[in-house]
Amino acid sequence: MLELKENSGKPGMENTRRHSSETPSGAAGLSLAELPVGATATIIKVMPGMRGRQKFADVGLVAGTELLMEAHAPFGGLLRVKVMETSMALHRDDAANIMLTRGEQSK
Repeated sequence: MLELKENSGKPGMENTRRHSSETPSGAAGLSLAELPVGATATIIKVMPGMRGRQKFADVGLVAGTELLMEAHAPFGGLLRVKVMETSMALHRDDAANIMLTRGEQSK
């Protein structure tokens, strides 16, 4: 896993950030944040420490759900995903905590 360390100028005060392309907790597979536009996938796991986990479960983002990546925002902040018959926007940081198995490319 690639980690970036920032130094605040004080010894022992480094902040560690995970590189955005790395999956949390070293989990194998593709994260929702990495899914290309037009691709379908099935959720295999929602990471336990994810903020708003219950909120996402309430709208159908749970293991076994199939989804379609509809769009990426121009500067990388938001993703538009179709889950069941609903399109929703997710922040890329939240999407990085949802692990998937890749489906077919939509035409």
